[in-house]
Amino acid sequence: MRETVEETIIPIINALDEGIETDEEIAEKTGIKLNIVRKILYKLYDLKIANYKRSKDPETQWFTYSWKFDKEELINQINKESESELKALNDRLAYEENNMFFICPEGHVRYNFDEASDEEFLCVCGEELQFQDNSDMIDQLKENIKMVESDLDSFNKSIE
Repeated sequence: MRETVEETIIPIINALDEGIETDEEIAEKTGIKLNIVRKILYKLYDLKIANYKRSKDPETQWFTYSWKFDKEELINQINKESESELKALNDRLAYEENNMFFICPEGHVRYNFDEASDEEFLCVCGEELQFQDNSDMIDQLKENIKMVESDLDSFNKSIE
């Protein structure tokens, strides 16, 4: 059975945020298996939102890893990802708004006007390309942009 984010990652981040540092202590506090805690901690490390310091126990000669959660890096990554998504959506919107499209009635291809004219308005299957009204796609892109902007705004207000 796969654990959900709410069952694993969030409790581990909360434990780190509360100052619990070692994987064993996190496992004990959260009730999550130690191997899962370790996997998640290393994934958080790979994402650069958790760091660790390694120290050696002088008696046992075993290494202990003390983990820290980097909230600022998480915030930066969320903002960066959201801005990247917004740029991609805005680029796609501009492309859709500034082009006329033609599609194969069988669904094989979708060309902008220049591409369709290069193909003499014929699909590779031989069917004649038909004009596509992309106003629904434009409306959906605008809605997606509003949603991402709203989510980003809400996120940034919540962390202030």
